[in-house]
Amino acid sequence: MPGSQTPKPLTSFDQIRPQWQELLGRSAVNNLYITPAWQELWWGLFQDGRALSGFYLTDDSGDVTAIAPLSRAGDDYSLVGNSDTFDYNDFVVAAGAEAAFYPTLLDAIGDSGGRRLELYSIGEDSPTLALLPELARERGYLVEVAEEDVAPRISLADTWDEYLSGLTKKDRHELRRKLRRLDGHGNWRWYCVSDPDEVAERTDTFFYLMRLSDQAKAAFLTDEREDFFRRMMTATAAEGLLRLFFMEMDDQPVASSLCFDYDNARMLYNSGHNPEYRYYSVGLLLHSLCLRDALERGYRHFDFLRGNESYKYRLGGSDHHLYRISLERSGDGR
Repeated sequence: MPGSQTPKPLTSFDQIRPQWQELLGRSAVNNLYITPAWQELWWGLFQDGRALSGFYLTDDSGDVTAIAPLSRAGDDYSLVGNSDTFDYNDFVVAAGAEAAFYPTLLDAIGDSGGRRLELYSIGEDSPTLALLPELARERGYLVEVAEEDVAPRISLADTWDEYLSGLTKKDRHELRRKLRRLDGHGNWRWYCVSDPDEVAERTDTFFYLMRLSDQAKAAFLTDEREDFFRRMMTATAAEGLLRLFFMEMDDQPVASSLCFDYDNARMLYNSGHNPEYRYYSVGLLLHSLCLRDALERGYRHFDFLRGNESYKYRLGGSDHHLYRISLERSGDGR
């Protein structure tokens, strides 16, 4: 593997923002969570005394080829973000630049006196998972790789009928039956809000349904996390990425699904529903309608994101595995 390059310090999220955005399109890993906007928003609320200690690499022409948005606390390094608010995380590395990046990463940590690197939410198809553990072992690091979670997803068919045919016979029958039952109610509708002003007007309704639907969600939605959600929804709506779906029955909101459209995929980030309307499966059916809308728009994937909730599999999701990688220097780690 080729040797490392000289890293340039990453001191802020604005420092190379245009180059960062451009590099995402050339990186093997490209998702909303590793954009500078998402990371900067998280950092402003949750950095908790950590220092921004990342770096970036450039080629001979000055183009940015890799970005390591690292944070540091003492001798410990990690990527910016956490598993509470990041479903995926990784480095941003141009295809073909991996051979220079990963040695540089280990050199940079060692040269700074760092002892540990903890990486969370690394996808199963990430070059980081494929290359970094073995390279670190060769350098004498203690390496632990463990499955952290799953993020079910669907490769979308061209038509709704094709999608239905890909479900199991039982799940296909149940989805059709539930949709017929909903139609039988008569007074219902679903719609999407994406305009920033309309999103702001409907955000409290989304939080109400999220808290109402599940005690665990209500406990998760602390004041700090609600503040993050509000800021994140404002920012992503302004960039045209947010889709906030609602279902109403009897002129009352009974379900909501918060989605993001990014890189030809729709991601279901969170949701809520009124348990009094559980008979009509309003949460599941709104998700299915969000999925159908994504399919009809020609999107490539529908991503249910982190967690193995049963509804994701009833709608056809297949597991995409997420991993935690822990590196600890042994000796000089070089």
